[in-house]
Amino acid sequence: MALSNSQFTKIKKIYDDRQLARHYEKERRLAYVNEHIDGFREVNESIASLCVKQASLLLDGQAFALSDLKESIRILKEQKALLLKNASLPEDYLDVPYICPDCQDTGYQNGEKCHCFKQAALSLLYDQSNLKNLLDSMDFSIASDKYYKGEDLQNYLDSYNKSVNFVNNFKNDYQNLCFYGTVGTGKSFLSGCIAKALMQEGHSVIYFSASGLMDFLSRYALDYKSRDEYGEAYQDIFECDLLIIDDLGSEITNAASISRLFTCLNERFLRQKSIIISTNLSMPELRTRYSDRIFSRLYNNFVFCKMTGADIRTI
Repeated sequence: MALSNSQFTKIKKIYDDRQLARHYEKERRLAYVNEHIDGFREVNESIASLCVKQASLLLDGQAFALSDLKESIRILKEQKALLLKNASLPEDYLDVPYICPDCQDTGYQNGEKCHCFKQAALSLLYDQSNLKNLLDSMDFSIASDKYYKGEDLQNYLDSYNKSVNFVNNFKNDYQNLCFYGTVGTGKSFLSGCIAKALMQEGHSVIYFSASGLMDFLSRYALDYKSRDEYGEAYQDIFECDLLIIDDLGSEITNAASISRLFTCLNERFLRQKSIIISTNLSMPELRTRYSDRIFSRLYNNFVFCKMTGADIRTI
């Protein structure tokens, strides 16, 4: 599962918090029974003392002397269970359950990430993608070509096939996609389908509208007091497996924003981290609006998917 350092740290903290919470709950329950059940503390301390003695005998190689000791421990445990039962408490009251009994809330089982760790990672990836609510209505299984005809249909089918190939070859073939064309033709929808498919495979995806990304990068660059707060998210923009920039061209464009966009694109190119861009701008409009060096980076590093037709939202 492709997690950045900051994402892994967040998940690790979840497991640390679980173990700490379980420890405190055990201490709370033990304090309760010691205070409210007469004789429980003495029995429990006797069991602990005999267990220490049992371990000592084993280390000394005196296994033959353990039978009587084991019987004494068994009798004391029965007394403890009876005391709990008489107090209307279950026998395992002091055994606080794990959230995941398979890995005992460590996140690992037999040296491998537990299923609960993988699920926690997947949930985090969804939360950090900024796509969580959007993806409910985006899935390749509900994609349809019924809104397209003629050349528009060919453009859609070409874009759809490139999207599916992008997902299928994501692990082995570094690519970037740019969906461009008229408003409401499914560019953001296909971007979302790709994002959902990749996140279900455990890849990290971050989504920003172009205006949202420029706003974030500006705040990070100018608000020095908040750099600690923004630092991890800033690094995730460069380290996540896929960055989606939606509706490029809708943001306020000036020299500063163009420079920050170039830095973002170029840094991800250098790291071989994929990008998907969607825009309503045509190729000539992209070249006019942005600097030649940005257009050159786009032209030489992206697979272009042209999408045309009527506005599906109005249909």
